[in-house]
Order: sequence, then structure tokens, then C-alpha cells
Amino acid sequence: MKITYQLGLPEALRGEAVRLYWQAFGGKLGRVMGPEPKALQFLFRVLRLQHAIVALDEDGCLLGMAGFKTSAGSFAGGEVADIRAVYGSLGAAWRLPLLWMLSDAADEDRLLLDGICVAASVRGMGIGSALLARMEAQARQHGYAAVRLEVIDSNWRARALYQRLGYRVEKTQQLGLLRYAFGFRAAITMVKSV
Repeated sequence: MKITYQLGLPEALRGEAVRLYWQAFGGKLGRVMGPEPKALQFLFRVLRLQHAIVALDEDGCLLGMAGFKTSAGSFAGGEVADIRAVYGSLGAAWRLPLLWMLSDAADEDRLLLDGICVAASVRGMGIGSALLARMEAQARQHGYAAVRLEVIDSNWRARALYQRLGYRVEKTQQLGLLRYAFGFRAAITMVKSV
């Protein structure tokens, strides 16, 4: 299979990207962003296509993507108005503080990985590693000294991949009682110099 990597997600693949993102992160975000139809509607509204590196097959189908966040914006961000538009004022009132607690600010020295996901049918083919390599090249090209990412404590497979690729644990943040809202106990920050 021939795989092409490019900066930016084609608009025609927005819906496919939303579904792939939700497959990857729905378990982590589902309690707060659900129900699923609302979450998909929100993601469709907020994805910034230019803030991703994508892997496409020879037919242009989406195989994987890695979003990033800089001071100019993030791949899966959104504004308060977006949350209110999808969930209403009451739904936004309790979701906003929880989502804010999960959000990570971009910094000037390190490019922030804003989610990476690979379609289940092509996992184990090196697409995740290739996306990370391209993210690191993107960071170098734009003058960042490192790439920073977050991984949840229960995602041992992703953490093992990051460690194999040279990412090191910088800190672990325990969620405390918030673990009941999100379904995981800790977020681990990992960094790799580029």
C-alpha cells in the first residue's frame, strides 16, 4: 500500500476525521462530550484542518492523523460559543470547566501534539511512528526545540510507542476526583527534543 503524508486535512475528509478522532478519544472524552451525536457535531464544527498532518492511501482515504497546537490554534479546540451552540447553555456550563481542566496550553519552545490516531485496519504498519516523525520535522521547521504530548495512564500501548521513539516522561498529573468524570487516573506529559 502506498501511503502519502501531508500537512493539512482535505475538507472532503472532515467527517471521516471526526469519526476517527472519536474512535480514538471517545473513551477518554465520552463522559464529558457525549452523547456521541453531540460530540461528533461539536468535533465537526471545531476541527482546524490546517493543524494536522495526515496519512492517506492511494485512493485518498484517511489512514491516520496527528493534530498539533500552537499559539495560533489547535486541531481540536473550539471556543465557548462552539460548545454553547452544540450543547446549549446548561450543557456548556458543566462541560466547560471539565474540558478546560484537560486542555493544555501551547508554549513557545515545544510543539504540542493535539491527538494522534490511526485507523484500526492499518495499525501496526508504522503509520503512527511516521506521523510522529513528521510532527518532529514540523517542529524543527518552525523553530521548536521539542515536541510535547499527553498520554493517559491507561493507554500503555501509546506510551510504549512514545518511549520507543525517544519521548521521556516529564511529569505525571493525577486527576483525583476528576477520574470519575474522565475514566482515567492520570495524564502523563512526555517530551522529545528535536
